[in-house]
Amino acid sequence: MTLILKPGTAWNDAWRRALQAAPEAFRDDRVLNLWAGRWQADGRVLPAVSPVDGSPIAGPPRLDAATARQAVRAALDEHRAWRHVPLPERRARVTATLDALTEHRDLLALLLVWEIGKPWRLACADVDRAIDGVRWYVDGIEPMLAGRTALGGPVSNIASWNYPMSVLVHAVLVQALAGNAVIAKTPTDGGLACLTLAAALARREGIPVTLVSGSGGELSEALVQSAEIGCVSFVGGRDTGARIATAVADVGKRHILEQEGLNCWGLWEYSDWDAFGAQIPKLFDYAKQRCTAYPRFVVQRSRFADFLAAYLPAVKSVRTGHPLAVAAPDDPPPALDFGPLINAAKAKELADLVAEAVDRGAVPLHHGALDPGLFLPGQDTSAYLAPVTLLGPPPSSPLHHTEPFGPVDTIVLVDTEAELLAAMNASNGALVAALSCDDPRTTQRLAAQVRAFKVGHGAPRSRGDRDELFGGLGASWRGAFVGGELLVHAVTEGPTLDRLPGNFPDYQLPAA
Repeated sequence: MTLILKPGTAWNDAWRRALQAAPEAFRDDRVLNLWAGRWQADGRVLPAVSPVDGSPIAGPPRLDAATARQAVRAALDEHRAWRHVPLPERRARVTATLDALTEHRDLLALLLVWEIGKPWRLACADVDRAIDGVRWYVDGIEPMLAGRTALGGPVSNIASWNYPMSVLVHAVLVQALAGNAVIAKTPTDGGLACLTLAAALARREGIPVTLVSGSGGELSEALVQSAEIGCVSFVGGRDTGARIATAVADVGKRHILEQEGLNCWGLWEYSDWDAFGAQIPKLFDYAKQRCTAYPRFVVQRSRFADFLAAYLPAVKSVRTGHPLAVAAPDDPPPALDFGPLINAAKAKELADLVAEAVDRGAVPLHHGALDPGLFLPGQDTSAYLAPVTLLGPPPSSPLHHTEPFGPVDTIVLVDTEAELLAAMNASNGALVAALSCDDPRTTQRLAAQVRAFKVGHGAPRSRGDRDELFGGLGASWRGAFVGGELLVHAVTEGPTLDRLPGNFPDYQLPAA
């Protein structure tokens, strides 16, 4: 059956609705930057295409370093005023912002589909988690702020493109609720229009938010090293995170740096393969383009045949295609596990890494193919990659020791518990891990030796919402842990000897 684009969901439809919803933030042909309390038509606009089908979409208006410094100084002026706004008024303004985000929820989700390729279900979930998560803080903020005050300067947010709403907008609104002006850099690879609409809705309610675009290299000095910045919050890769960590450590600046790690699922003396197989398709949500994805399975060699019998049928059931292609106009968007990767370059990079790993000795256990029936006729599919599974990635391959950030699974076979732990700890720290063992005592004993902040017992662990704490071990995290009241404490000042839980250059303190 030939599919069609669901009527009313084209990029031009989303763009027109964004212009109507926030005309102050958009022009006919471009998105504006927001700083000094005004939407400004500055910056050099770069071309951009949607990962969904390679068609043109709005590109980022990239500022230069000098303009970014002006934006930071203006944010400090706003911060000095906002920190004295009484909490009831801050709460009312954040609540009004959440109401506006709720009103425009479907538009925000549609923009995410086109800009970063999320299937409709996951795009809606990203928006909903942001709204619901911040409402939880609005309802319970008083005890979290007891005895605490806003920082001396605004919070600077630099985040990856994969969760613009549930990570970046969520953090920005909680930081503002705690009394801080906030600065956010739009991710280089996507999320521009969605974030711009969200920032416009917040700005209308008086939230002191600054939103700017630009390259990390160009804006880093202003957004990370400026004396005016009170805290740097970063979500992204280890290389960039390490550079930021060095910069903030030199001046003792408050920081929250969430970095990647190779999250592993270990299976040892395990037999409930039906339960395990049922979880595999869920692990491919958004093509494993998230910091808590599980791309590595460490499997006891004597159980490998049973593992494959459960794993292969499950991975073959995973569906990827055009997120808005339907058979009939009234059909809902398709129920996909994932759509495209963030761009065609990433899809090619992963395909090349897979081919190189196989050339060096990895065994291809599964190499999926794109189903033409899940795409529009003749559409560009260069950003799509079907699931791939490799056994034994060679040590010389990046797939052996780093997170692929795409639908590529690798499997390592082990014969002893020591080998299991060594393989699961290959990346010097991770955000999450999982262990499947028939004996809960074995699971508990092994989990204590896995260098991950959270270890699931027979099930995956996630970042968590609301009062669930989140951080990382080893090189996967630097600075203050977040989640629950710790997110508020990380962006406020407490008693003189306030020692926040986290990984810092001079101490490591676990959460209580």
